[in-house]
Amino acid sequence: MPSFPNLQRGLQSNQVLIRFGLRIAVLASFAAFSHIGFGKSLAALLLMTAILCAVAGTIRREAPLDTVLNHWDETLAYAGLYCLVNGVFLSAA
Repeated sequence: MPSFPNLQRGLQSNQVLIRFGLRIAVLASFAAFSHIGFGKSLAALLLMTAILCAVAGTIRREAPLDTVLNHWDETLAYAGLYCLVNGVFLSAA
């Protein structure tokens, strides 16, 4: 029986950073065309994306404090951005 090479289970950190940047670009473009305002829609989209990443990390059984970046690190980044956007746009209103 032929042996298969050890395939990498997860993504590398640079791939996760590229995925994060692309998601931020998509979220910002959707928020720019929203009728309720950029700040409110971006905050809502960031919160939904943080929840989605947490669910994905749970389903994929990724370790929260792993040596490479994963969905849990993205969850923390989106939650932090949500707090920042929510604080900035609520204080300006």
